[in-house]
Amino acid sequence: MALKAKATQEFVPIKEVRDGIVVLKDGGLRALVLANSTNLSLKSAEEQKATIMQFQSFLNTIDFPIQIVVQSRKLDIRPYLLLLENRIKVQTEPLLKIQTKEYMEFIRNFTETTNIMTKNFFIVVPYTPNQLSPRGGFFNNLFSKKTKEQEKEDKTADFEEKRSQLDQRIGIIEQGLARCGIKSVELGTEEVVEVYYKVFNPGEVEGKIDLGQGEPAK
Repeated sequence: MALKAKATQEFVPIKEVRDGIVVLKDGGLRALVLANSTNLSLKSAEEQKATIMQFQSFLNTIDFPIQIVVQSRKLDIRPYLLLLENRIKVQTEPLLKIQTKEYMEFIRNFTETTNIMTKNFFIVVPYTPNQLSPRGGFFNNLFSKKTKEQEKEDKTADFEEKRSQLDQRIGIIEQGLARCGIKSVELGTEEVVEVYYKVFNPGEVEGKIDLGQGEPAK
């Protein structure tokens, strides 16, 4: 008897991305915090030691697991070239038009012959609810009959409750990084989707180019 092939989506633990929060199939939540980098080699020996000690202190204050992810990608120069093309269209000086076209050709040839990489640093902040005490209790769920609207409200309330716990953890991470001199920001829905798109499609450079201001992903 031939085995039925499973769809790729079945191996991905993500159920949805909601309000910038990754909702897993097991009910857990994940948030992605983008952090900038700091070059220790440009600091003095005392500054390096102070930064390392501060980061160590930051890690010691965390009572929940985190994941630090470094994502390296080939630089996508297409949005920049598109910007230059738009400037050529509105440029009235012929000489500047020629110079801009030559500059574009230089950039295009340079990036084709040289691998220019970009690095992004992410902190994955998790929250996994206690599976031993589900919301409402076993007997309440067994004997209560709820309408679809009530079930929807319960799911929304459950999500908001979990999210509030996750937000507290995100605040701890951002404050700890700030004390280390590292700026950070929580990613929104579109940014989170883009990050995971790159993870699951490593062969593609950037995916689609957004030429306008689209509506946020729901």
